Amino acid sequence: MDARPTDAAPAPRRLRPGHVQLALALCAAVLAGTAIGAAVHLLVRSQPRAATAVAPGALRGEAQWAPGVRPAPAIRGLRDQSGRVFAMSALHGRTVAIAFFDSHCTQACPLEGRAFATAERALPAAQRPVLLVVSVNPQDTAASSRAAVRKWGLAQAGAWHWLRGTHAQLAAVWRAYHIAVLPPANGDIAHTEALYLVDRRGDERSAYMYPFASRFVAGDLRTLASARERQG
Repeated sequence: MDARPTDAAPAPRRLRPGHVQLALALCAAVLAGTAIGAAVHLLVRSQPRAATAVAPGALRGEAQWAPGVRPAPAIRGLRDQSGRVFAMSALHGRTVAIAFFDSHCTQACPLEGRAFATAERALPAAQRPVLLVVSVNPQDTAASSRAAVRKWGLAQAGAWHWLRGTHAQLAAVWRAYHIAVLPPANGDIAHTEALYLVDRRGDERSAYMYPFASRFVAGDLRTLASARERQG
């Protein structure tokens, strides 16, 4: 499903102090000739409309959307760690967390991965989302993906998919989710560290830039899971 833009963009939400510093640093990177900081603007400017189920005000992400406003973009042609072609439709009825990682990363990805793992552990198993990782490194393998999930403590009691493909296949997904990916520097691939939380109907509801507070992510996931339970 393709994301639908809102009719108008209200004033941006106020960022927490740590995210203000991150936004400034990333925007400086844009001015220096990179594109990573653009994601800050794209996330923060997307604001909620009137809610029909769970009030967006109950969520804590830098960006929030009401149900039905912003369907998660389709992901096509990628294979997970088991070699199976992935389909977003298979996750209908489940809450989903979408992250963008390099399994070979030694800096930001492990930190974000462990922060998300902390959020997962704060939830009962029934409320944990399916973790969907889109690789930012075409050199990721099934073995390296499994090793990263294990090392970072991810999806210890839940389903997960680490999606891999050619550079062209992955780049199409990066663009759809506003993820900038730059050539490797000092051994790591610089990219937008964004996390999207998707409700059971397949709509993006909350988005975070790393660093984020694990308790806020856990709270949003709890809210979305509770809505799923109430609505059947």
